[in-house]
Amino acid sequence: MLGCVADAEDIVHEAFIRWMRADRSDVREPEAFLRRTVTRLCLDQLKSARRRRESYVGPWLPDPLVEDDDGEDVTLPLMLVLERLSPLERAAFLLHDVFGLGFEEVAAAIQREPAACRQLAARARAHVREARPRFKVEKQRGLALADAFFAASRNGDMKALGAMLTADVCAHADGGGKRTAAMDVVLGFDAVIRQYERVVAWLQENRSTLVRVGFVNGLPGFVTLEADGELQTTALDIEDGKIAAIYVMRNPDKLKHLHWAANR
Repeated sequence: MLGCVADAEDIVHEAFIRWMRADRSDVREPEAFLRRTVTRLCLDQLKSARRRRESYVGPWLPDPLVEDDDGEDVTLPLMLVLERLSPLERAAFLLHDVFGLGFEEVAAAIQREPAACRQLAARARAHVREARPRFKVEKQRGLALADAFFAASRNGDMKALGAMLTADVCAHADGGGKRTAAMDVVLGFDAVIRQYERVVAWLQENRSTLVRVGFVNGLPGFVTLEADGELQTTALDIEDGKIAAIYVMRNPDKLKHLHWAANR
């Protein structure tokens, strides 16, 4: 719902407090009580989050979650689509299409009529369909491509790097105004190659260390420790065996929860 680890943790903490204070004799279904509480707290949080996003410096990406497997139902590209939905559309879509709740339960959670919830979910679903669909990548193939991308981008092998990219590849980098990053999404093969030629030249003097290869928000990728002592994540959206989108997280505020990885 929120795309932010710290905000999600705050929501869970507040929901737990409300659960502890609740009169249990009035709670027939604890799971439904908690689900509704969390959903409504998220909707409230999104109002202020949207105001913050309006003044965000450069492209915004959700906080990275790094796992060993790609089992996430909500992947990074889908999270970016959800950002373009209204809070109610997002809630209806996630509760019904992702978590499989009936519209009566969705209606109770977001305090709307079931018919209205059906319309909200349908509008959200249409937006999701319009976005490029995710192509399922075999786990080892995805991790191998992430390894190869790391090696090519750090060793300066532009021919090998170019061979991995689709013609319409795009590159997103979230520095949040805290670290150097492109201020706009870089679109197209030629523009991305030019971008990485500059990145590779810079990396020759500012070496980074591979910390972990895995799945970043459901996409193959890796975590690196950069020359400035900060972590960075790179996630790769793969289509027909090639990289269609590159997502780089450099904002240190969004990487705090990953600092354990640097010590593994």
